[in-house]
Amino acid sequence: MTKIEPEFVNHPRRRLFGAAAAILAATQFGAAATAEARPRGTKKPPSPSPARHTAFAPLKRIDAGLLNIAYAEAGPGDGPVVILLHGWPYDIYSFVDVAPLLAARGYRVVVPYLRGYGPTSFLSSDTFRNGQPSAVAVDIVALMDALAIRKATLAGFDWGARTADIIAALWPERCNGLVSVSGYLIGSQASGAMPLPPEAELQWWYQFYFATERGKAGYDKYRHDFAKLIWRLASPKWSFDDATFDRSAAAFDNPDHVDVVVHNYRWRQGLAQGEAKYDDLEKQLAPAPVIGVPTITMEGDANGAPHPPASAYARMFSGRYAHRLVTGGVGHNLPQEAPQAFAQAVIDVDKA
Repeated sequence: MTKIEPEFVNHPRRRLFGAAAAILAATQFGAAATAEARPRGTKKPPSPSPARHTAFAPLKRIDAGLLNIAYAEAGPGDGPVVILLHGWPYDIYSFVDVAPLLAARGYRVVVPYLRGYGPTSFLSSDTFRNGQPSAVAVDIVALMDALAIRKATLAGFDWGARTADIIAALWPERCNGLVSVSGYLIGSQASGAMPLPPEAELQWWYQFYFATERGKAGYDKYRHDFAKLIWRLASPKWSFDDATFDRSAAAFDNPDHVDVVVHNYRWRQGLAQGEAKYDDLEKQLAPAPVIGVPTITMEGDANGAPHPPASAYARMFSGRYAHRLVTGGVGHNLPQEAPQAFAQAVIDVDKA
């Protein structure tokens, strides 16, 4: 069992404020990661392994909050629960090799399609297609309630990591532990308004594209080509085949996908309003709350997507904490590119 070093416990608040200020800039528009030594408490994880699975068991569906959520499930129904959360532009197949590894260790694994992806649908046509990060987090808490899951280990990347971070920060009583690729990703509209140097802004080209009506129309028309381009840029050393991409690309045909995605990125830039019912949550998230549950953050050594360096967010985790750098040309879609390493992190944080 990997020991998670409690090296960030009980830092003085003034040090946490300094880290929070750095996170406000890094998480929303993050500068390019630079090569760095692994922080103390870091264990080199298993090397990447090839994909072995191409399908989940038949999907399940349940009404939860504003949604009818489609999700895959694996493992014993009475096992400790792990919820795996995907990002954009990805889907549950990012965890197609992670889920059976965890199920084999006795975990009940739940892998939902987020709002706007796959078969997940809104219960009402009148509901605003909101991509606000806090709204996505509320969806997952509602899913836990619907499935009578009191507490779970949460693990994800990209949108999924941000969602898991938010739940761990605002509802720690629902979170056994956290595995977050690219670390602390809680942001706000205020942080999104902060300009960055040109090279850093360039990495967010798609966010500025989505800010225009032409960009929204272009994404709608070319959503599969767009997603494949992001996959290649974000994971430049991952040699995925067409079949792997096509399995995930089907999730982007959801009729609400474009509206949810574009709203997410426009909201983060302050170009679109959220919903008043999430205002209280946003106020709690704006000062970058520290996360106290046991946490392992992860990063691939070839992540081509914008992401903050581990040194920028380590102190945002006040509980037992470790960071892992996964080597071997692993990019942004870390769970699919290195499933053994990701699954091991989930197992280790659960046992901490």
